[in-house]
Amino acid sequence: MAKARTVTTSRKTRETEIKLSLNLDGSGQAENKTGVGFFDHMLDHLAKHGLFDLSIEARGDLHVDYHHTVEDVSLVLGGAIAQALGEKRGIYRYGWASVPMEDALANVALDLSGRPAMVFNVKFPTSKIGEFDVELVRESLRSLSNAAGMNLHVNVPYGSNSHHIAEAIFKALAKALRQAVASDPRSTDIPSTKGVL
Repeated sequence: MAKARTVTTSRKTRETEIKLSLNLDGSGQAENKTGVGFFDHMLDHLAKHGLFDLSIEARGDLHVDYHHTVEDVSLVLGGAIAQALGEKRGIYRYGWASVPMEDALANVALDLSGRPAMVFNVKFPTSKIGEFDVELVRESLRSLSNAAGMNLHVNVPYGSNSHHIAEAIFKALAKALRQAVASDPRSTDIPSTKGVL
């Protein structure tokens, strides 16, 4: 694909202020500062294993909790993915990955169909990872799926460590997304019988 698939965008509300830059054809460079350390760690994995260049600077109402920041960053990121893909001509569209992380295994499959939906079959053994509420993993992916127009299925059949489970999920998401946005050398068409995604 000759066209650069890069986006720089921002969003400001009474709860959060976010600046984001994304290059889908990058080298895995990450500079993420959301104020939520564990979430930055997951975003770094997303960039590294997806080979996306991702820079996020966010300020949020962390005195309330992490929810608004995680949700809004994910919305902005999903929107940036959709914008960078444009009409999605010549991409694979589908992606899937199975990633182990010590005791945990995460299976992620996705379709950049333009129709958001999410299935999340994950059980965390704890309610927190440090100060991070594990329910925010689901909230992050739901917001990402909605804003990107992504059909996203996340299944973790087993895992005994919450950190490992979350990390396996984001690494698998990165690998699946990398596959889905990649240029298909056999097609320059929109990958749908409808002719539009």
